[in-house]
Amino acid sequence: MTASLLLLGAYVLGATPTALWVGRGLFGVDLRTQGSGNLGATNTLRTLGWGAGGLVMLVDMLKGFLPVALFPALAGVEDPAWLVGFGAAAIAGHVFSFWTGFKGGKGVATSTGVFLALAPWALAIAVLVWTATVALTRWVSLGSILAATTLPPAVVLTPHDGGGTVVAFSVVLALFILWSHRANIGRILRGEERRITVGSDTGRTR
Repeated sequence: MTASLLLLGAYVLGATPTALWVGRGLFGVDLRTQGSGNLGATNTLRTLGWGAGGLVMLVDMLKGFLPVALFPALAGVEDPAWLVGFGAAAIAGHVFSFWTGFKGGKGVATSTGVFLALAPWALAIAVLVWTATVALTRWVSLGSILAATTLPPAVVLTPHDGGGTVVAFSVVLALFILWSHRANIGRILRGEERRITVGSDTGRTR
């Protein structure tokens, strides 16, 4: 199978609107009309609770992990540029899904899956930053922002097989995550960003 065809496959896999299908199929809710309107794990968690949010996060991570982990062998390519290309295509599919009028999520979970395959040690550092931030502030968006800015130096300082290509990709991805969270940054600065809490009666976030 040709690498270019698999590149398209990575986009199609990434474009699978997990949050939309979980929301509609399991809860009868269109998440495009709820909360932030984003089709990602965070809006799913805030709207439908931890179970649905966790399911969407897991599947969205797999959408990023599988193309990077499996497609290079199928295509017979070893150049890190192809690994990055498969990952970038999956992220682009998630953010700009053809299923939903080229609107999707912000790409954090799918990017996590990509870097689980590309640079797992660097990702582990970023996940620790995300976890600590969310635990202390209850702002998922701030956790994503700080984890994204942590990723490039973590990639530089930890072992991986991608060389400068993966380092450059981590910088571009961090800038994209910051751009996609620009509205969240404004709300954080104004103290208006929603915090994650769990209602004792419904199990949903509010």
